[in-house]
Amino acid sequence: MDNISVLTFFTLSGLNYTVHHRLILFALTLLCYSVIWIVNAVLIITIIVDRKLHEPMYIFLCNLCINGLYATAGFYPKFLLDLLSTSHVISYAGCLLQSFVIHSASGCDLSILAVMAYDRYVAICQPLMYYSLMTTQRVSLLVAFSWLLPLFCMFNNTMTIFQTRLCGSHIPKLYCSNALIGKLVCSTSVANISIAYLNIAIYVIHFLFLLWSYMYLVKTCLKSKENRKKFMQTCVPHLVSLVNFGFAVLFDLMYTRFGLGMSSQSFQNFMAIEFLLIPPILNPLVYGLKLTKIQKRIFGFIRQQKCHNSY
Repeated sequence: MDNISVLTFFTLSGLNYTVHHRLILFALTLLCYSVIWIVNAVLIITIIVDRKLHEPMYIFLCNLCINGLYATAGFYPKFLLDLLSTSHVISYAGCLLQSFVIHSASGCDLSILAVMAYDRYVAICQPLMYYSLMTTQRVSLLVAFSWLLPLFCMFNNTMTIFQTRLCGSHIPKLYCSNALIGKLVCSTSVANISIAYLNIAIYVIHFLFLLWSYMYLVKTCLKSKENRKKFMQTCVPHLVSLVNFGFAVLFDLMYTRFGLGMSSQSFQNFMAIEFLLIPPILNPLVYGLKLTKIQKRIFGFIRQQKCHNSY
C-alpha cells in the first residue's frame, strides 16, 4: 500500500479455524457476556443504591466493575458478530477504536487497583487519619486520575499510529491491538517508540507502588491481630484481583510477543482474551462474597423479594 488512505479495513485471523464450532462458541460467548453484565451490574447498582456503601473502598470497587463492562464492550459485541460471519474484517477506524477501548481499560484496571491499594494502606497503616485523608474531594480526584491517565496515555499512543503509513492489513488475533498494528507500520517513528516506552514506564511505576504498599501492609498487619483481621477481610479480595490481573496481562504479553509460533490456535486465543474473560467475572464475585456489607445487602434484597413474592 502506498499510503494510509488506501487502507480501509483490517482482517482478523484468530477465528479462521473454528468454522465448524461457531454456533457453540456463539452460545458460550453470549452466556459469558451475559454473566459479566449481570454480576457487575448487580454490584454497581448495590453500591449506588445503598448509602451505607458510599465509602471510598466501595466507590473504587464500583469503578473497577464499570471498567470491566467498558473493557468487554470493546470486544464481545464484535466477537459475537464475527462468530456469525464468514469474513472477519473490521474498519480502520473501528480497529483503532477497539484497540483504544481494550488497552485503555487495562490501564484503568491497574490505576484503580493502585488507588485501592493506597486506600487500604491509609485505612490500615494510618486509621486515625483515614477520614481526614480520604475526603470526598480526594476520592473524586483519585477516581478521575484512575480514568483520565490511562485514557490520555492510550489516546496519545493511538494517535501516533493513526498518523503513520501501514504496509499491511492482516492482524493475527481475535481483536485489534496497537502492538500488532505497530508491526504493520512501514517505518516506525521516534514519537511512536517514545510514547510507547513512556506508557510502559508509567505503569511500571504503578506496579512498583503496588508492591511497596502491600509489603508495608503485610509488615504492619503482622504486628496486630485487629489489623490482620482487617487485612484478610478487605485486602485479600484486592490481592486476588491484582494477581488475576497480573496473570491476564502476562498471558496477553506472551501472546503478543511469542504467540504466533507457539502451541495450538485454541491456546493462543485463550491467552489473547483471558483478561477479558476471567477478571470481569471474578472481581465482582470475589468482592461480593468476601466483603460483608455487600454480601448482606445483596442477600437482604433477595430475601425481601422472596417475602414479597410469597405474599
